[in-house]
Amino acid sequence: MYFDHSATTPVHPDVQNLINSINHEIYGNPSSIYHLGQKARSIIENARNQIAKSINTTSEKIIFTSGGTEANNHVLWSMLKRKKNHVISNVIEHPAIIKVLQFLTDLNVNHSLIQVNNQGIIDIDDLINKINNNTGLISIMMANNEIGTIQPLDNVIKLAHDKGILVHTDAVQCLGKIDIDVEKLGVDFLSLSAHKFYGPKGVGILYVKNPEKMHPLIIGGNQENSLRGGTENVASIAGMGLAAEIAINCIENTIKHLKTLEKQFKDALNNNFKNIMYNGNQIKKIPGLVSASFPNNDSKIMLIRLDREKIYVSNGSACGAGDVKPSPVLSAIGLDDASNLSTLRFSFGRTNNMEEIKFLIDKLKIIASY
Repeated sequence: MYFDHSATTPVHPDVQNLINSINHEIYGNPSSIYHLGQKARSIIENARNQIAKSINTTSEKIIFTSGGTEANNHVLWSMLKRKKNHVISNVIEHPAIIKVLQFLTDLNVNHSLIQVNNQGIIDIDDLINKINNNTGLISIMMANNEIGTIQPLDNVIKLAHDKGILVHTDAVQCLGKIDIDVEKLGVDFLSLSAHKFYGPKGVGILYVKNPEKMHPLIIGGNQENSLRGGTENVASIAGMGLAAEIAINCIENTIKHLKTLEKQFKDALNNNFKNIMYNGNQIKKIPGLVSASFPNNDSKIMLIRLDREKIYVSNGSACGAGDVKPSPVLSAIGLDDASNLSTLRFSFGRTNNMEEIKFLIDKLKIIASY
């Protein structure tokens, strides 16, 4: 049973069928002028329109990438070309932001990381204090991948734009779980990854409000209006477009379903485990993600025992290559090492049901001390 949808999601059957069909039948290079190539081009542009519609923007502002990590890198590396190149992010940001900023320090792109409170919400006063005359970008994730806390982006964007500062948000965890409206939000850059919303791995997007002012990260051909060289992955791009369309069409039902599963799961945990502790803000959060600490337990041992029962959860981000060590996110919100290393992340998806939740609880009662 799979309860790790924040790490990745299974490809939607309709999406997989579309990918298979395109790979088999429409294999032309989309840069070619003959019919098969132009048919591939039309598929890409249709997907671009689907993605644009899902976040309420226009298609020319969508750049296809290999995923959220590349999209994040694209924004941060562009700071090398900007006069104001001081970047502000926060201490619980994804490694695809923090590690890039650390690397760019040697290239004279400086950065500051703001603190968060014990629920993972950024400290606006700390943000204000860290802005200087050279600040050109603020990058704050829309919702955290480990604890689900949603950040007050409206406040960040207003503050930044009043000072002429651009804003990027990593929204990889959010499409299909919370409403994303870039026109209303006013954000300058936004990253998405298809495999988080039942699309294929290895493809994502970067939304750019003003693409004419953007610099390329990958240089080669003239694909993506010369902002991302390389022959496009037509089938995966098409799959991502369909996945985004399905996610938005089903968003109300999805949110209701995830909230129902989350409530049942938390109610059962509260009834069966003493001193269970939930991490992150429990109101301003993406639905269906539960970060729970089990006192006097070892998350690594729990993971192994659950795996033997064919139950799949995680102990934090899936981007740590199997590392089991204190999560920087949980440490930043105040957890000591013992609580940190007793934490599991459960993230539910569209096919999970009440019977699976009951089975999970029954196994947790056996596996964990309570």
